[in-house]
Amino acid sequence: MLRILAFIVVFLPVGVQATEAPLQVQGAMTINVHQAKRLYDLGAVFVDVRPVREWSWGHVYGAVHLDLQDGFQGLAQPQWPRQVPLVVYCDSEVCPSGAEAARMAVDWGYVQVFYFRGGYFAWQLADYPQGKGEAGEFGELTARR
Repeated sequence: MLRILAFIVVFLPVGVQATEAPLQVQGAMTINVHQAKRLYDLGAVFVDVRPVREWSWGHVYGAVHLDLQDGFQGLAQPQWPRQVPLVVYCDSEVCPSGAEAARMAVDWGYVQVFYFRGGYFAWQLADYPQGKGEAGEFGELTARR
């Protein structure tokens, strides 16, 4: 068994291993799950940048889904108000897409960008409000407020 584990660790392709997300994004404030919940209660806009498959498994209830690879660029449009507080998240600390999206939002001139590094997994573990399904909140609320 030990030989199999050693083989997997040594020969596992680098592309398969998870990449840790950066701790900070210049121009954005890194927040933890409790700070994210406070911003949620105050009405901040949560932006989920995960692929649709992961979004449909579960997400922050009421979040906007803008897949980083297909859709997030829409926030660059000049008609969107740059003062709105954005909480940008991905899966967890091993998903660098949230940091990349936060960096892009800062570059586009958003002035209240919050980088929720713990992401959906931290939100889920805290048992905060969650939505499910590809259609978003047409399903029922799966956690208590």
